[in-house]
Amino acid sequence: MTGRLARKSALITGAARGIGKAFAEAYVREGASVAIGDINLEAAEKAAAEIGANAYAVRLDVTDLDSIGAAVRAVEARAGGLDILVNNAALFDLQPIVEIDKASYDRLFAVNVAGTLFTLQAAARSMIARGRGGKIINMASQAGRRGEGLVAVYCATKAAVISLTQSAGLALIKHRINVNAIAPGVVDGEHWNDVDALFAKYENRPLGEKKRLVGAGVPYGRMGRAEDLTGMAVFLASDEAEYIVAQTYNVDGGQWMS
Repeated sequence: MTGRLARKSALITGAARGIGKAFAEAYVREGASVAIGDINLEAAEKAAAEIGANAYAVRLDVTDLDSIGAAVRAVEARAGGLDILVNNAALFDLQPIVEIDKASYDRLFAVNVAGTLFTLQAAARSMIARGRGGKIINMASQAGRRGEGLVAVYCATKAAVISLTQSAGLALIKHRINVNAIAPGVVDGEHWNDVDALFAKYENRPLGEKKRLVGAGVPYGRMGRAEDLTGMAVFLASDEAEYIVAQTYNVDGGQWMS
């Protein structure tokens, strides 16, 4: 612990588990107070209790503008203002192009794109009103760098996140709000059981084979872990990233080079 985020307040969406929770733990270790934003308030409260006194839960549905506004106001009331936002909440699905259904399309774009945009917007308005700048970190993906035959909609949403990061970064830096993104590769976790099952269904594979192949294909030699991403998340939230604007950083064990 170096106190790189001392006296900073953060809101992390989708933070009751996985990558979001790992970020919250790292931010608290670095001295920040962290709002665990999640649509599942009970899970958020459990995560906050596990992390410690400087973490607290707020219910946050990123598809609901009222919920977004209430979460930002809760952070303002608790911490005196918002310094850091991490747009982590996201959904995944895959289907062949000829089978993509509108409900899945709408659901992914509502959370991954509109949720990112309007949570960013609410945070930026709060930061501008406060006049102290801030840091906004969006979670992109290597899937946003290229297409995949079975993952068209998810890839499109993450490409949109990269584009939004660029536009918002250029628009908000005049307010000393740095907007950047992290693009993970394949990150292990409980969600990968569902991802593997979907690939098994559409690629006619036995359960577990896709996950094994994906992990073996990472140049580093294994799938990523949530903890592999925390260094970049802390860096982009810190004063050390003051001159970094509108960038998307790959943290993927060498899967994508750009």
